[in-house]
Amino acid sequence: MLVSLQNRPLLLTARNVLFFLSLFFVFGLFSSLSLAASSGASSNIITVQHQKDIKVVYDINQDQQQAGIGKGLYYVRGLLEAYEKQGIPESQLHISVVVHGAAGYWLLKDEPYQMFTNDPFSVNRNAKVVQELIDHGVSVELCHVTMKGHGWTAEDVLPGVKIVFDAYTRMIDLQQSGYAYIKFT
Repeated sequence: MLVSLQNRPLLLTARNVLFFLSLFFVFGLFSSLSLAASSGASSNIITVQHQKDIKVVYDINQDQQQAGIGKGLYYVRGLLEAYEKQGIPESQLHISVVVHGAAGYWLLKDEPYQMFTNDPFSVNRNAKVVQELIDHGVSVELCHVTMKGHGWTAEDVLPGVKIVFDAYTRMIDLQQSGYAYIKFT
């Protein structure tokens, strides 16, 4: 039996029929798995076991963007949402974001941001996310060594951002205080 697909004949043999049936089976299997995952069938999903005094330090020094903002900030916001979805209150989260190196300019007010990016019309789109993180109890911190290297002052930095002596000693200190370390590269 011949069937035409886009004006090309296809010979339906037992082998071809088995091939197409197996494709339908695989497609159906993945569709049902996807449907089960989205319908709340979560008996196999592991959730957080430690629900109190959760400590995390993010090491952000690469200038990568995600959804129009600094990628590291994007993922910190995602972590807050993930804990919220699992019923963990913000009061149990202790998150420090240590920004240094190439990502340091993310924490600048608009005027120094414009000077750094050499664009007099640019606006620091990270400012809103930084403020949201601070409002949710995240400690957003900028390395003083990075600031000195660029000639930035405390007046150049977004409100609420903390200035740390240097990124590495700060992250070591936090890790020795029990903070889990997450590096964005």
